[in-house]
Amino acid sequence: MAESNDTVTIATGEGAAGTRLLGIGAYRPERVVSNEEICEKIDSTTEWIYERSGILNRRFAGPEETVIMMASSAAERAVKSAGIDVESVDAMIVCSSTYESMTPHAAPKVAMNIGRNGIAAFDLTAGCAGFGYGLAVATNMIRGGGARYVVVVGVERMSDGIDPTDRNTAFIFGDGAGAVVVGPSDEGNDVGPVVWGSDGEQADAIKQTKNWREFMDEAADGASVQPYLVMDGSKVFRWAAVQVSKVCAKTLEATDVTAEQIQAFIPHQANGRINSAMAKHLGLPDTVAIANDIEQTGNTSAASIPLAMETMLREGQAEPGDIALCIGFGAGLSYAGQVVRLPAKPPVD
Repeated sequence: MAESNDTVTIATGEGAAGTRLLGIGAYRPERVVSNEEICEKIDSTTEWIYERSGILNRRFAGPEETVIMMASSAAERAVKSAGIDVESVDAMIVCSSTYESMTPHAAPKVAMNIGRNGIAAFDLTAGCAGFGYGLAVATNMIRGGGARYVVVVGVERMSDGIDPTDRNTAFIFGDGAGAVVVGPSDEGNDVGPVVWGSDGEQADAIKQTKNWREFMDEAADGASVQPYLVMDGSKVFRWAAVQVSKVCAKTLEATDVTAEQIQAFIPHQANGRINSAMAKHLGLPDTVAIANDIEQTGNTSAASIPLAMETMLREGQAEPGDIALCIGFGAGLSYAGQVVRLPAKPPVD
């Protein structure tokens, strides 16, 4: 007689007790686009853009600097920084909202490019909070036994979906990729629990002008204009300044870390004024290093936190082992906050 289903025990995976960030890598496109160049197509000034956003320059990817190319380069550098054999990597998560293809998705190609064809590989789309979501998924995979070493990439080509004549968005966004290697920790946990969520009631604050089906219908009629990203900047600013500050406080509470113990604050690089307001609201000490990658990189959506982290480590604004508060927020409207111990310095090319 066959065994009853009631007597069958399904085993659970045996994962690590803790996780840590082992290494970091970044890719920044060659082309630097100044505020002066942006102002050639919008009615504005360099001073107005900087005062409103904190941005002086941003990078735009060229034809050869695809999402796959940038993600692969950042991932390779992260593995090198981590000091592990690439054969140890057994999962790849690519966080992006700008990969041009629904099928095939990006992650399997990126895994193949770094020499790990065949591993678990998938894309994750959560707008500007994407990297935080990807990091949370990676840590849960490791703790649950589904993987041991995971590469998490945040990568965007935001310039593809921006109307260069739109005064509300043309100056904000840039392109690039950042990646980390997440691995097991036998000496405690260095990646805190995620505090994440979304507000669908305000989802239209950041949206496309049309969805792809509407675009295809227009194309069939011979009158198509590509979808562009549009944003209600005032609504997003108010939401971020109030709601995201609360998320930061909840993240510290969930991790049992105080503001005085934070050594680096790495928020999504959406707006310099928002980041300053959040730091003040949290009461962070003056000794805390605050990421300001937005000044030279702009808002790179899912890539912004790892890019900012890489800059801080490379330029000595923060050191490996420092405790950092990270918070991603944006389209969705979605958010994800984590406290992490910073990884090894990025590799020198």
